[in-house]
Amino acid sequence: MKTELVIDLEAEKKEILKRYRALLRASKSTLQKGDKKEIRKAFDMALESHKDMRRKSGEPYIYHPIAVAQIAAEEIGLGTTSIVCALLHDVVEDTDITLEDIEREFGKKTAKIIDGLTKISGVFDTNSSLQAENFRKMLLTLADDVRVILIKLADRLHNMRTMDFMPRHKQLKIASETIYLYAPLAHRLGLYAIKSELEDLSMKYLEPETYKFIAKKLNEKKAERNLFIKKFVEPIDEIVSEQGLLANVYGRPKSIHSIWNKMKKKNIPFEEVYDLFAIRIILDSPYENEKADCWKAYSIVTDLYRPNPDRLRDWVSSPKGNGYESLHTTVMGPRGQWVEVQIRTQRMNEIAEKGFAAHWKYKESSNDNGLDQWIQKVREMLNNPEANALDFLDDFKMNLFSDEIFIFTPKGALIQLPLGATALDFAFEIHTDVGATCIGAKVNHKLVPISYKLQNGDQVEIITSSKQAPKEDWLNVVVTAKAKSKIKSSLKEEKRKIAETGKEILERKLKSLKITYNTDNLNKISYFFKLSSTQELFIQVALGKIELKDIKEYLVSEKEIETRGPERPENLSVDAIKGKMKGTESDILLIGEDMQKIDYTLAACCNPIPGDDVFGFITVSEGIKIHRTNCPNAAQLMSNYGYRIVKAKWNKQKELTFLTGLRIMGIDDVGLINNITKVISNDFKVNMRSITVDTNEGIFDGSIMIFVNDTEHLEQLIKNLMEVRGVTGVTRFDA
Repeated sequence: MKTELVIDLEAEKKEILKRYRALLRASKSTLQKGDKKEIRKAFDMALESHKDMRRKSGEPYIYHPIAVAQIAAEEIGLGTTSIVCALLHDVVEDTDITLEDIEREFGKKTAKIIDGLTKISGVFDTNSSLQAENFRKMLLTLADDVRVILIKLADRLHNMRTMDFMPRHKQLKIASETIYLYAPLAHRLGLYAIKSELEDLSMKYLEPETYKFIAKKLNEKKAERNLFIKKFVEPIDEIVSEQGLLANVYGRPKSIHSIWNKMKKKNIPFEEVYDLFAIRIILDSPYENEKADCWKAYSIVTDLYRPNPDRLRDWVSSPKGNGYESLHTTVMGPRGQWVEVQIRTQRMNEIAEKGFAAHWKYKESSNDNGLDQWIQKVREMLNNPEANALDFLDDFKMNLFSDEIFIFTPKGALIQLPLGATALDFAFEIHTDVGATCIGAKVNHKLVPISYKLQNGDQVEIITSSKQAPKEDWLNVVVTAKAKSKIKSSLKEEKRKIAETGKEILERKLKSLKITYNTDNLNKISYFFKLSSTQELFIQVALGKIELKDIKEYLVSEKEIETRGPERPENLSVDAIKGKMKGTESDILLIGEDMQKIDYTLAACCNPIPGDDVFGFITVSEGIKIHRTNCPNAAQLMSNYGYRIVKAKWNKQKELTFLTGLRIMGIDDVGLINNITKVISNDFKVNMRSITVDTNEGIFDGSIMIFVNDTEHLEQLIKNLMEVRGVTGVTRFDA
């Protein structure tokens, strides 16, 4: 007998009103005359249009738009227009209400923002490029109104906070998209609090074990940490107030995701991560004294605790491109451990937490052009005619989500470039023609090649020559999207000229062989030579790589091609593979099962073994590839090619062995290698494929490729290796 879910509508009504009132309280600071009425009108419309809808958790759907509006008001600091748009962000897409209705009720501006939100909400699942294309559309709307993206971030944040009821494959896809696009976007807009939470929530679904482990460890040491912070802060507090500065000094824990990043980057266990928190000093200073007060506080801290000279970051004198201003230093604490101290004013702090939304509040501040510059950069990138949207996505991430360096021209003008930019990037930043004819540069009056990586504060003079022209390998030298697109379009022009010549030569050759020169034949010839386009064919002919004798070979094989029948388009093959899987247990691919006739291989980028959390990815030519869900490429695959992902799990099977790699570190000792190989071969009867060892001044660093049955087997092996005398660390690595 099926039990009916009893819903207490009265209690729900009360809860909805309670949440609505909380929203009004959150937006109180920005409300002006008549605003409350507008918000009420939007709330009523949303309530009415979503009245029969529920979320996966069973809650009334209206909870979602209220929560998004609450985040927009409270955590981003947006005003009435945004609150109205957040309340109505789903009505056009999910209900009968049209954009015209919204424009009639709330005006043009609101309708435009909601149109932007509707355009970007359906990240299509049919084709990878569409997804990136869609992201591109979303950014085009940003060029009109940055609020579209801020509300979209609020929407994503609430969805991530309430994702427990979603099926696992959806969780993985949404979390991957979040870590791949939305978290970096929040970072770039200066919304650090939201960026950290999005990263943590993504990690909670993508790497649940690690997430729980770090959260548990953080919790265990909480009291001890708080005591340390209290002792560290007391003397600072005392002197700051003695000197007449108004300040709030406190400790702030680092996010789980950033701790995990540090563990991975430095390859260290949790116990060795020292900066689990940062000390913040927030000064209450008038705008004109801000800089002086920050340095005053810095001098107080460094009088008390010795600073690390390499770790001073001054974003007060030259703020980051996203408007971030702060003074960071790392000092030696009383217990011999490094502590990060961040010094900033209340205005800077609000901008750091709420990003550009806070900039609007401080319009009179000198830094207001940061947002305009950013949008200008986005526009430049969107107008780049590059056809491939995925390339565009990577360029976009590279340029807008990375830290900046500041470079000076010979006359002392300041130019901002992403970290990792080269002399050639700088040349293109000045002017396309300067970039195209660049042969080298003088950095701080020394001659350097075009590939030279610039450092913060370099002064650069570009050397050009009229004989120089862009080359294919320049694409590996530059990192900015502007330089890439200019080089690509210049190369395209060059290719077009070569192709024109090749076309004429090919036409003559085909005539002599009595082959009709038409599109169909050109496509067949390109296919025969495995070329991606007819233009590529013309180029190969012009360069002399395809000659008359090669085309004669094509003639011989032509008969075979005719009998082979047409090639299937890629999407058909994806559907065909998925079709084959129907009938297997709920569309899950069981790996290691003999009955299944589906072709799959294990991905070399992450070497999955039984017990790992995995998914299948349908490739065009190599069947299904099995990846670990925490594979370095997983986030990109899931967020760009969602339609090609299939669920996969291991079938219990002991006879098979899988290749994986172990990195072993330790103190070099007589017989250490012998002891390690003994554990592997004798105790575990495991086959080793290769072992490489490097010892340097008494430190042993080795990597071993071995065959194991599954994760359990591997964990046991790691445990036993850790017991070998002299071994200090054993970690699994991806090939």
